[in-house]
Amino acid sequence: MTIVGVPAGWPATEEEARAVQDELRGRVVLDEPGPPPGTGRVTGVDVAYDDELDLVAAAAVVLDAATLDVVAEATAVGRVSFPYVPGLLAFRELPAVLAALDRLPGPPGLVVCDGYGLAHPRRFGLASHLGVLTDLPVIGVAKNPFTFTYDEPGPARGASAPLTAGTEEVGRALRTRDGVKPVFVSVGHRVGLPGALAHTLALTPRFRLPETTRRADALCRRALREAARSLPDADGQDATTRQAPTS
Repeated sequence: MTIVGVPAGWPATEEEARAVQDELRGRVVLDEPGPPPGTGRVTGVDVAYDDELDLVAAAAVVLDAATLDVVAEATAVGRVSFPYVPGLLAFRELPAVLAALDRLPGPPGLVVCDGYGLAHPRRFGLASHLGVLTDLPVIGVAKNPFTFTYDEPGPARGASAPLTAGTEEVGRALRTRDGVKPVFVSVGHRVGLPGALAHTLALTPRFRLPETTRRADALCRRALREAARSLPDADGQDATTRQAPTS
């Protein structure tokens, strides 16, 4: 098993990480519509952790945007590269995510993160950070609203309501299934909010979460279990998978 190392010069403290966010935030592109929904390829990325073994597993799963069939997938297992700090989770996840994307046999197209982009306390979540580093179109689709507020959208699939920080709209609460809890969509890089919402609906024909997220979640968990089995803990027992919080 090849373990992805922590990149040279990777931030080691909260102060260093916030300085990187401040430096890169101005490079986010918000005025591009992004690729048309249902066309080309769309890739889900997700991670799972085992902090006891100091491991993080990332998965990248490429789907045909029209059929939602899997056309490629890749994983990477690395060392946890940053302590757990809310708002700075990208620094724990990105080295492994970038390695998984690099192992894909072709371009990923639009990338969908299980987390946040603009909907982030510093307006620079994982989706934005990944987009700036790769210059790919990226959106964030999260399971919860983090620290932001919203009014409940209408009960029908496709209904949405602003996700706000005070008077600033940072994303949308989007109903992907009739009467089911919404997901929380925010732009990352090179995709506008209308496009991000349309992509999310195109990726949720049957379930609340996008197919990209569902497939990547299953794959990164499997990759972490396999990595943990090759590194038994002190008692000789396989470590258990602990899913990463969204970022």
